[in-house]
Amino acid sequence: MTGYLTKTEIEQQLRDAASEFSDYCLFLPDEIFFYQPADKWSAAQQTKHLISATNAAKLAFVLPKFMVRWVAGKPNRQSRTFDELVAKYKMKLAQGGKASSPFVPKPIPASYGKEKLVKNFNSSMNKMANAVNKNWKESQTDQYIAPHPLLGKITLTELCYFTIHHTKHHLESIKNLTAKLNSTSLDG
Repeated sequence: MTGYLTKTEIEQQLRDAASEFSDYCLFLPDEIFFYQPADKWSAAQQTKHLISATNAAKLAFVLPKFMVRWVAGKPNRQSRTFDELVAKYKMKLAQGGKASSPFVPKPIPASYGKEKLVKNFNSSMNKMANAVNKNWKESQTDQYIAPHPLLGKITLTELCYFTIHHTKHHLESIKNLTAKLNSTSLDG
C-alpha cells in the first residue's frame, strides 16, 4: 500500500486484515496455535496482544471528539502516508522498541479456546472499523491525534494505518513461527 487511504479504504483494509489473520489462525492446529517457544509469543498470545492494541486504538474512535482533543491535543503536522507510518514503526522496532506492559500478554492455555480468542479479535477489529465508518467524516481523522506507546502522538488516520499494519505484522510473525514449527518437532 502506498499513499493515503480514504475512509472507505481504511475500513475495508481493517476488515481484510482481520479476516486474513483470523482465517490463518483458525486453520492452525491447537498445538501450534498455543505453543510458546522460549522468548517468543505464541500465536495465541499474539492474538491477545492484537485484541488489547485494537481495543486501545478503538477508544479514539468511540470517545466523543472533544474528549479525544482534550486528551491528546491538536496535530501539528499532516498525516503520514501508510508507507511513511510503517517505515517509522519499523524504525522504532529496529531501535529496540517493544510492547509496553499493558500490551504484553501472559501465557494462554489451550483450554481458553482458539475459537473464542479469534472471535474476540474479530469483534475488536469490527468494532473499530464500524466506529471509523460511523463516527468520523473523511477528513476528520487527520484533525485529531491520539497517544501511541511506541510512535508518540499520531493522527487517527495514522492510528488506522498502524492497526492494519500491526495485524499484518503479527500474521507474518505467526506464519514464520508456524514454518519453524513445521520444520521441527514440537517435542524439542
